[in-house]
Amino acid sequence: MELTKYGHACVRLEKDGKVLIIDPGVFTEDPVLDDADAVLITHAHFDHLDTERLKAASPGIEVWTCAEVAAELADLPMNVQTVKHGDTFTTAGFTVSTHGEWHAANHPDMPIANNVGFLVDEELFYPGDALTVPETRVGTLLVPTGAPWLKLSEMVEYLRTIRPARAYSTHDALYSEVGLTLVDNWLKMEADRQHADIRRLPLRSPVSLT
Repeated sequence: MELTKYGHACVRLEKDGKVLIIDPGVFTEDPVLDDADAVLITHAHFDHLDTERLKAASPGIEVWTCAEVAAELADLPMNVQTVKHGDTFTTAGFTVSTHGEWHAANHPDMPIANNVGFLVDEELFYPGDALTVPETRVGTLLVPTGAPWLKLSEMVEYLRTIRPARAYSTHDALYSEVGLTLVDNWLKMEADRQHADIRRLPLRSPVSLT
């Protein structure tokens, strides 16, 4: 399985000629959906869900997501499947299990959104906007590193709790170049401590998870 970061919160997974996209939001650069076979969406926030981009995608594409997003996509000409915590399904040749139900607490005046994390092929865990800890081993973690709801100490504790062999930064478009340098330093500190591959990936540069 190959992983490619497409910006902020969106990644592309490829295996055996099939393509799975996770969270193509408004900060994602095209043409991320051009050859996609299926899409996973963790929650309804615009940086993870771009309905206009989905409208332009292939009508036969499969979308797997939580109930709130499924309701927003109800009128689109695509195969939308609703999932919740504890479900397991297969799409585009990938086996996916779902973990978690809620977005991390954000602004006190904002309701907490529905959020589901995805564990793909029992290897890669994408938590969305939450710090969900699956009740199973995680080999590769996509770790949020920048958000209004996230503190540095929480991100570090999340890495230390899951202790993945690999962890790659996600949710980092809000940083300036100076901020991204800080992220790189924080991740390197944790990589050295855990003797693991923990870093920020260059955009559109595939890495193998085998």
